[in-house]
Amino acid sequence: MSTVDYTRELSVLEAKPALRELDDLISKPIETKPNKKFYIALSITLSMLSLLVIGLGLTFYFGIGMWGNNNPVGWAFDIVNFVFWVGIGHAGTLISAILFLFRQKWRTGIARFAEGMTIFAVMTAGLFPLIHLGRPWLAGYLFPYPSQNSIWVNFTSPLLWDVFAVSTYFTVSLIFWYVGLVPDFATLREKTNHKFKKIIYSVFSLGWRFSNRHWQNYEMVYLILAGFATPLVLSVHTIVSFDFAVSIIPGWHTTIFPPYFVAGAVFSGFAMVQNVLIIVRKIFNYEHIITLDTLEKMNKVILLTGSMVGYGYAMEFFIAWYSGVEAEQFTFLNRALGPYAWAFWIMISCNVLLPQLFWIKKNRRTIPVMFAIAVFINVGMWFERFVIIVTSLSRDFLPSSWAYYKPTLVDGMILIGSFGFFFTWILLFVKALPVVSMAEVKAVVDGAQPSHKEL
Repeated sequence: MSTVDYTRELSVLEAKPALRELDDLISKPIETKPNKKFYIALSITLSMLSLLVIGLGLTFYFGIGMWGNNNPVGWAFDIVNFVFWVGIGHAGTLISAILFLFRQKWRTGIARFAEGMTIFAVMTAGLFPLIHLGRPWLAGYLFPYPSQNSIWVNFTSPLLWDVFAVSTYFTVSLIFWYVGLVPDFATLREKTNHKFKKIIYSVFSLGWRFSNRHWQNYEMVYLILAGFATPLVLSVHTIVSFDFAVSIIPGWHTTIFPPYFVAGAVFSGFAMVQNVLIIVRKIFNYEHIITLDTLEKMNKVILLTGSMVGYGYAMEFFIAWYSGVEAEQFTFLNRALGPYAWAFWIMISCNVLLPQLFWIKKNRRTIPVMFAIAVFINVGMWFERFVIIVTSLSRDFLPSSWAYYKPTLVDGMILIGSFGFFFTWILLFVKALPVVSMAEVKAVVDGAQPSHKEL
């Protein structure tokens, strides 16, 4: 029989020395001072962020005429970036919610980080509709509230649906992320000797005591939030696709857009999560937590969703031909052979051809290969949004209104700056909070689950 004294309440860390070591490893980046590599990375992301500040400053002072937008290309880099970043945020909720509901244990090492990326990607995406208004201080008019002028928003506009969908997605994802952090805040509260940190962790841990009742309530709330967040994965990018699908512009007016956009969002989101996780696992020695098997499973999801995206490309051309509508047929031929053919073939190469390398197991388990493929996938997915938006607008029904869109320096500054904004938040997240869920990882290690064997 065991000699453990059950007359006093043991903390999780005291009862499980192996788990204590796991907590120490995960919390090490938070408890130690940043090294030179962190400051170098932060200086790079802040430099990129400064380009966003300068670009937005020029835009607010001189107006959106600083962009390359013209008539008829009224949507360009701003909406391309919005759709791209909303897509990046989809993998987090998929990994956290849907895989949790299916009880996939391999998600435990990457779920917290993916949830954080969802928050930061949606924050980045939210910048672009605001600056696209031209007068961002009027953004309040996007929200329906009683006013003395009886001015209401246009509820029939899919652009307004975006406001509701993205804000709801952000709110639920933020709550889901925070609820998962509560047990870890309690663990950090018990570990730290710093008075100020202990106060902060005590406040955010909501009085967590590792009791059975707390765990039961936590698991119920987490399950409810996972079930609530799951349909949002499908609904958000479906509604974003309605921005295009409900119009009559050739190349947009198609019913394939909702599933096609959702598959593309998960595709690009998984690629971005995989890229950043490879770096994180190397820097913080998380190789046995974020395992090669986990990365391989992510690559399989990328292969699946990439094949769905490729099927969507093929169906777009088929539907355009089968419809017999001359404008539709011209639009898709123009994408492949017209002035923006270079963007189209970059998209095809990155999104359809390169992911097929993941059919080979060696490529799915080789870090440099999978990292490079995921980088090209994100490049290709950005160009996909560019091709959809710009090619359809630049050549519509009337040849007399055709125009060629050329991005300006300010467009490029805002694009690069958006990556700086996103990765700055990632670095702050890595330093301030545990990027791996201590509670979930400890729940799946050997010996963590109760057994009926005699002690």
